[in-house]
Amino acid sequence: MSRKRGKHFDNQKEIRRKGKVQNKKNKTVFPLFRIVSVIIILVCVFYIAIWLKGNSDNNEMLEKARSAVTMENVDGISKIVSVDFEALKQINSDTVGWIKVNNTKVDYPVVQTGNNSYYLNHSFDKSYNVLGWVFMDYRIDENETDKNITIYGHNAKNGSMFASLKDILKEEWYSNEENLNVLYVNEEGSHTYKVFSIYQIEEETYYTNNFFSSDAEYEEFIDVIKGRSIVDFGVDVTKDDQILTLSTCANNNKYRVVLHAKKII
Repeated sequence: MSRKRGKHFDNQKEIRRKGKVQNKKNKTVFPLFRIVSVIIILVCVFYIAIWLKGNSDNNEMLEKARSAVTMENVDGISKIVSVDFEALKQINSDTVGWIKVNNTKVDYPVVQTGNNSYYLNHSFDKSYNVLGWVFMDYRIDENETDKNITIYGHNAKNGSMFASLKDILKEEWYSNEENLNVLYVNEEGSHTYKVFSIYQIEEETYYTNNFFSSDAEYEEFIDVIKGRSIVDFGVDVTKDDQILTLSTCANNNKYRVVLHAKKII
């Protein structure tokens, strides 16, 4: 056999050997890839099922809670006449109020517990739920004498909780005077808060401050949050005013959409 033919023969053997090795790798990799793909699909289906159940459960819970609320229609706008807190507390003793923001889906009973994490993944009846519930900052006294009352809610993908709070940044919302009166009802009665600042900001905790060592510190706080507003509402806020703050996340939790309103009634 010539040297040239021998070399060609060796090359063919090497090619066949590499082909066999590649086939073995393919036989190992492809089944593994299929297994991983199936696992990923099953995990996705599992979480979708949990989300759908959470959505369904929360809808049922909200309808049950709304049976404790008496409404009336005034000039085409649904307004709360009264809230049966005794009935709500039979469902959840953590109930502290009811919040309603006109022309959004924000219309929920508000709960409060000893931390700001529990209601991130628990529903109104305290059952586990990935959509959570609307809750008041745990640092706020129940008698709500604090200067800044902060209420949180998830930006849920299905539009529930505080997801529609993003609409406050749209001109068609904030240019409607009726929308600027936020209703908060507690056991003491019905209270109206006038919006004076709306904005989106990177995640922080400053705007949730509820303790101020002096009037000057509170006035500085007011100046800062008023200065952030995307529109000047021309609302005077002083050291003697109590304010309501609503907050939800946006843009994959990087930002916060915030509403501030001062108590007028």
